[in-house]
Amino acid sequence: MTLVALLQAATGYTTTPNGLQHLTVPDSGWAWFIATVVKMLLTFTIYMVGVMMVIWAERRICAFIQDRRGPNRVGPHGLLQSVADGVKNIMKEETYPGEAYLPLFILAPVMSFIPALITWSVIPYGAPWDSKWGTIDTALAPMPIGFLFILAIGSLGVYGIVLAGWSSNNKYSLLGGLRSSAQMISYEIAMGMATIPVLILAGNVSLNTIVSRQAGWGLHWNVINVTVAFFVFMVAAFAETNRTPFDLPEAEAELVAGYHSEYSAMKFSMFFIAEYANMMTVSALMATLFFGGWDIPFTLWDNVAPHTLIKTLVTFAFFWVKILFFVFVFIWIRWTLPRFRYDQLMALGWKFMLPTSLVYVVLIATATWLLEYMGVHPASWQFAVAMLGLNVVAVGIIFGVIDRGRLISPAYSRLDKRHIDKLREARYGRARLTPATSEGGAD
Repeated sequence: MTLVALLQAATGYTTTPNGLQHLTVPDSGWAWFIATVVKMLLTFTIYMVGVMMVIWAERRICAFIQDRRGPNRVGPHGLLQSVADGVKNIMKEETYPGEAYLPLFILAPVMSFIPALITWSVIPYGAPWDSKWGTIDTALAPMPIGFLFILAIGSLGVYGIVLAGWSSNNKYSLLGGLRSSAQMISYEIAMGMATIPVLILAGNVSLNTIVSRQAGWGLHWNVINVTVAFFVFMVAAFAETNRTPFDLPEAEAELVAGYHSEYSAMKFSMFFIAEYANMMTVSALMATLFFGGWDIPFTLWDNVAPHTLIKTLVTFAFFWVKILFFVFVFIWIRWTLPRFRYDQLMALGWKFMLPTSLVYVVLIATATWLLEYMGVHPASWQFAVAMLGLNVVAVGIIFGVIDRGRLISPAYSRLDKRHIDKLREARYGRARLTPATSEGGAD
C-alpha cells in the first residue's frame, strides 16, 4: 500500500456543506510532504508568536483595567517585552532544590509543555484549499477522531503539574499539585459531558464535520442550538486551564506560586507558556465547537466551491478573530473576578455543573429525536429556531430560578439568612450586648 493510500485510510474524507467530498491529502506524495512541512512550520511559528503576543496583551489589558500604563519601554508600545523576558529567562541560572527528586523535577515542565503544543495540530483553522495538487486541509493532522484526541492529549498536561508539585519536595508545591489534580478530575467530566450535545447534533467526532454542520448563515452555530452546553464548557475551560477564578493550584496568597514555586529560568517559563498555550487551544476549541469554527456567518461564500486560496486565507483570519475574542474574555475575567474558595470550586463542579450537564444531554437528545420524528430536518431553519427557544427556556430556568446569582457567585456563602441571624444572636449573648447597643457603636 502506498503512502497516499495509507494516509487516505487514516484520515478519510472531508464532507463540505454542499455535499461534495474532498480528500484531506493531495494526490501526490511529495505535495503532501511539502504541505505538511509548511503547515508544521506555520502552525508552530504562529502558535508561539501568538502565545508571546497574548502575554503582552494580558499585561496591557491588565494595565488598562487598573489605570496603569503597562509595558511600554521595549519596542513600540512594549511589543518586544515578551521577547526581552524570554531572553532573560534563557540566560538565567537554573536552580535545583537540594531535596528535590531531579529526574521528575526536570521532566515535569516538559510533560506540561508538550501536550499544550500537540493539541493544536488537529484543529482546522481555515477552509480547505483545492490546489492543483489536491485538496489541502488546514489542520496539521486532520484526524477523524480529532475531538477525542484533544480531550485525551489535553488531559496529560496535569501529570506535569502533579509531578512538579511532588518532585519539588515542598509543601506549597505539593498542595498546588494536589489541587490541580482534584480540579482536573472535577471539571474534566463536566467538560466532556458538555460536548455530548455537540456530538449528537454533528453525528461525528471529526472537527471538520462539526464545523461543516454549523456552516451557513450562522443559525446553526452550536452556541444557539446548545447554549447551556456552551456555558458549562466555558466554565470548565477556565478550571482546566487554571485561570482565575479557578487558579487555586497557584494561588499566590496561599501557596506562594503553587506547583512551580521551586522552578526558575526556562523551566518556569515552560509552565508559563503552557498555560497560555492551553488558553489559546481552549479558545480555538470553543470557536470550533460552538461558533462555527472558520465559518463566516451571514454568507455562504466560504462554504461553496470553488475552494480557492483566498477563501482559505479569509476564513483563517476570521477564525483567529474568534480565538482572540475568547482570549480577551479569559483576560477580562482574570482581572475582574475574585478567586473561588476551594469548597466553592468543588461544589460548583460536582453539585451544579455535572448534574446540569447530565440533565441537558437527556434534554437535547430528546428534543433532537422529537424534531426529527416530526419531520424537522436538523439543517432547516425551523430546527434552529426550535432549539433556540428550548435553550432560552433552559437558560431562564437555570439562571433565573435555580441559581438566582447565588450558586455561581464566588462571594456566595452557604449560610442562609436564618443561620446568620442565629450566629449574630449567639455573638450578642456572649458579649452580653443587645443588638441596639451593638449597632450604636459598641461592636
